[in-house]
Amino acid sequence: MDKVTKNIATSATLPADFYSDPAIWEKMKEHIFARSWNYIGDAQEIFNVAVNTYPFFLLEKYIEEPLLLTNYEDEIRCMSNVCTHRGFLLAHQPSLNKKLTCAYHGRRFKLTGEFEYMPEFKEVENFPRPCEHLHQVPLKNWGRFLFASLAPQFDYGPIIEELETRLGFLDFESFEHASEYDKTYNVNAHWALYCDNYLEGFHIPFVHAGLNSMLDYGKYETICKDHWVLQVGYSDKGTMSFDLPEDHVDYGKDITAYYYWIFPNFMLNVYPWGCQFNVVRPLSPDFTKVEFIYYIRDRKLWAQMRGDQIGDKVEKEDEWVVEGVQKGLRSRFYQDGRFSVKMETGVHHFHQLLKGYLG
Repeated sequence: MDKVTKNIATSATLPADFYSDPAIWEKMKEHIFARSWNYIGDAQEIFNVAVNTYPFFLLEKYIEEPLLLTNYEDEIRCMSNVCTHRGFLLAHQPSLNKKLTCAYHGRRFKLTGEFEYMPEFKEVENFPRPCEHLHQVPLKNWGRFLFASLAPQFDYGPIIEELETRLGFLDFESFEHASEYDKTYNVNAHWALYCDNYLEGFHIPFVHAGLNSMLDYGKYETICKDHWVLQVGYSDKGTMSFDLPEDHVDYGKDITAYYYWIFPNFMLNVYPWGCQFNVVRPLSPDFTKVEFIYYIRDRKLWAQMRGDQIGDKVEKEDEWVVEGVQKGLRSRFYQDGRFSVKMETGVHHFHQLLKGYLG
């Protein structure tokens, strides 16, 4: 990765073997995904009158860390879902509980994760120790949307501030989750290749004819900062655009889409009709699952802009490209590439972050 330099004009891309090296793949678990923030879900849907404890695995079939969300006195916490006695899973399905009690030997915890009681332990010395409590996992929320990190290396606060600055006028709390349109795609490619493709609009005129007809390619803008990238899609004539308030940072601009990528694997595609989340889940160096989650703000605009049709069509076109690159990287004649200074600043930013985290 030595050829990935700060100056995009002289920098090369990541080498081909980055996407296939088993040692790098394993290193990314702890050095990238454990140290960054991962999208967990929608608190409005996770918790209701029948649920105050919600077990899940962080990045199932990759990191696969068993975690638990609890909602106690209107405060949501994230903690380890492993009993501190013998390592048995505490919660096995979403449920309503007054306490957390291990079904193996009866160890009991408060919903805050504090150790409370253990049967047949009167003779044990120096007990309980501080480590008898459930390990607390940092949790952040952007409104109803939850993000957790096992060992965060950066603050999620500035990212939330950025999202609020540009998207706060849309009132995401009122968006309707249109689960009937949600879909998970199987992509036969490395997760980072999927992100590479997302992070540049360079390919849009060549790959996405339908999307390109909605956007003014000449005005396409990419903004890179810290652990996020924003791509701004300006409206082509006749395409619906945002009605931005006067105090908005982009007031007066004819914008039809905001495309946010948040390191390492979360995308937020925002249109006048609502938004689409893309959650990229690594499974192997050549296989990735991508979840599309739809939230609709205005059903009429959704129909006019053909939200689900555009999303599905663009995804399949992206799969074709990314899977083609995955095959091409196996060539003995390809080592690395170069960046377009004008159009690939987002990809360059991503590659710099990967290099920094992996050393």
